[in-house]
Amino acid sequence: MEPSLYIIKGIILLDNDGNRIMGKYYDSTFSSAKEKGEFEKKLFNKTYKANGEIIMIDGLTIVYRSIVDLHFYVIGSTNENEVILVSVLNCFYDTISMILKRGVEKKSLIEYMDTCTLALDEICDSGIILEIDPMAVLHRVSIRDNDLPLGEQTLFDVFKMAKDQLKSNFR
Repeated sequence: MEPSLYIIKGIILLDNDGNRIMGKYYDSTFSSAKEKGEFEKKLFNKTYKANGEIIMIDGLTIVYRSIVDLHFYVIGSTNENEVILVSVLNCFYDTISMILKRGVEKKSLIEYMDTCTLALDEICDSGIILEIDPMAVLHRVSIRDNDLPLGEQTLFDVFKMAKDQLKSNFR
């Protein structure tokens, strides 16, 4: 088989019930939403109690990691190098854990879903690995509140900034 840059077939994040919270499939292995859902249920049922880090299902190599109520998966073909897949998994997990400073759990992830989705896009695009350094990914997706013009900030951000300024004035 010829070498290819298209290494990743999918990156998914499931909750404790096996439902997808976030994920992307990069090829036509699973063409319909129904096929993707069935695969995710099958994958979750085989891995949610397992202590391993790698599994082969339906001709695919899958590396995974579970923490609290989240299950991280990186999917590649059977002839892909597992070390590369694990590097992508580690980058994805480490980036998410840095974004969710308070702890890697479903509630925090949903709160920062936009930034986490951007991080996923910075790690892999169309199955091609773009970055495996979590600090570089975090740097690309982080936007400091001070850098945004006032007109582009949400109402919540404006109130948060005003609250922080009031706190600092009373100290």
